[in-house]
Amino acid sequence: MRVLLDADLLIWHLRGEQKAREHLVKLANDPDIELWTGAMQRAEVLFFMRPHEEEQTMALLSRIRTAPVDQPIIDEAGQLFRKWNPSHGIDPNDAILAATALTKGGQIHTLNLKHYPMKGVAVIKAW
Repeated sequence: MRVLLDADLLIWHLRGEQKAREHLVKLANDPDIELWTGAMQRAEVLFFMRPHEEEQTMALLSRIRTAPVDQPIIDEAGQLFRKWNPSHGIDPNDAILAATALTKGGQIHTLNLKHYPMKGVAVIKAW
């Protein structure tokens, strides 16, 4: 099963949150799970990385596959964004991750359940 990790979960792990670490270790130790993140979530992690976090960040990201963004994902994300941004405040990155889950399969693990109200998107609260 493909698990798509939202940026918040990765950032909390990198900042030392024990619950994030426990969640990621549990997922990583399950042989039936493939760890993925979206391209935009990887960008969020890298863009907001602190200088002293580079080695740890790159080590973490090297263990997680990054889902590419293609035309079908962007087309789907555009529809999701237009529908859900006014009522739920989702941002383009959320819409792209949800579209990735819808078009490529997988469940999203996040702390921001409000950002993924879309039907058909499997979302798990990390803790």
